[in-house]
Amino acid sequence: MTATARREFGAGPLSRVAALVYTLLVVEVLLLLCAAPGLLALLALERHVSNLPLVAVCAVPLGPALSAAVYALHHQRLDLTELHPARLFRRGYRVNLRGALLVWVPLLLWLTVIAVNLVNLPVAGVPGWWAVPLVLVGAGAAVVGTNALVITSLFAFRPRDVARLAGYFVLRTPVVAAGTAGLLVAAALLTLVASEAALAALGSVLVLALVRGAEPMITAIRTEFTS
Repeated sequence: MTATARREFGAGPLSRVAALVYTLLVVEVLLLLCAAPGLLALLALERHVSNLPLVAVCAVPLGPALSAAVYALHHQRLDLTELHPARLFRRGYRVNLRGALLVWVPLLLWLTVIAVNLVNLPVAGVPGWWAVPLVLVGAGAAVVGTNALVITSLFAFRPRDVARLAGYFVLRTPVVAAGTAGLLVAAALLTLVASEAALAALGSVLVLALVRGAEPMITAIRTEFTS
């Protein structure tokens, strides 16, 4: 089979759909495997506010796994003759492990502090309206942190530059920020209505939606901040 024929074979609509399904399945399996230690412990935890710090600890392995999934889904081309999602995932995990943890762990710590304060407002005797600014701060941190995870997954910037770009592009690309916020809300609702297992089962689909929604930010960073 000639190179032209191979390209034609892998470039049709059905081939692209098949390639996408295959890529999502492979990335989903690898995502779950890498996050499995924390996810299994999380499923064993009782749903009680006193366990919030333990939930954060269980979520630590998820950060590098999400980063690797972002890397794989962004770089994979939907051509049946050139499918390497597992290879891309492994490379993304290896290259981005340190950067992902530097973004993910502080984000988890910050969100845990906010969550603990929220659930303890009545005990502390703080007025109920304080919940509003706390929720807004938490939502803003989650969106900026997600931006930072995408950036550090795809670009080799210093951690402080990643943080600056993540905050800058919340204002620069509000559509991306709104899309990210919508995904986070959907993930939270799915967890509350169903379970953490249901959220984990849709992990690769949510990451794909995140990558596609972040394309304006990714393109702008590549054009303006890389040589």
